[in-house]
Amino acid sequence: MKILVLQHVDVEHPGIFRDFFKADGLTWDTVELDAGETIPDVASYDLMVVMGGPQDVWEEDKYPWLADEKAAIRRFVVDLGRPYLGICLGHQLLAAAVGGQVALGATPEVGILDVRKTDAGRADPIFKGIGDPIGVLQWHGAEVFSVPPGAVVLAESDACPVQAFRYGACAYGFQFHLEITNQTVADWAAIPVYARALEKALGPGAVERLEAEAADKLPEFNRNARAIYDNFKAVMRENAKKVSASGA
Repeated sequence: MKILVLQHVDVEHPGIFRDFFKADGLTWDTVELDAGETIPDVASYDLMVVMGGPQDVWEEDKYPWLADEKAAIRRFVVDLGRPYLGICLGHQLLAAAVGGQVALGATPEVGILDVRKTDAGRADPIFKGIGDPIGVLQWHGAEVFSVPPGAVVLAESDACPVQAFRYGACAYGFQFHLEITNQTVADWAAIPVYARALEKALGPGAVERLEAEAADKLPEFNRNARAIYDNFKAVMRENAKKVSASGA
């Protein structure tokens, strides 16, 4: 399986998912869009993983490559019908690329918070084996306000009604962070815009408090990440069978 990873800042990478990929003997190609790297022909890849970043999906004037990225996502998900995993900005980009709406939220979510499964989320295989509510790391100001036509909302919170959604058979977006490791909070807090959002939401000393809380929750976060990864693989296998059967 060939994996394409799109990144928007070097410290927002697949995190714990890199360990899962390696354990499965998988390799991946990373495109660092903020560094001027260009997206290759997506048709040669089996899975697209799109990470978070400090940009907003509508900032094409400031980051012209966002237009190319959304076009690549749309081709991969809509035209090719292939599996997609988007986290935070990657979640918002999926929505924007296929007909949803993204804007600044009324209340930024930063910190360790809970999200709830919707009825559709409780039925979707992606959350199999994961409790409800789900404790997660949040760090975002923008959010998906309306999902694309045909998409299904899988998780929600009081501040953000679209915490996770599925588009088609195997394209998933997660507003919250599944990928965190023991370095995540420190790495992200070194980004000025992230640090400002953190201090604004949680007050002085927020970095140290969040690092401690995230470290305490890390085993749970990593178990949930592993479950979602395994569930996602099962979804991909089932989709591949259906595609093969329909083409036979």
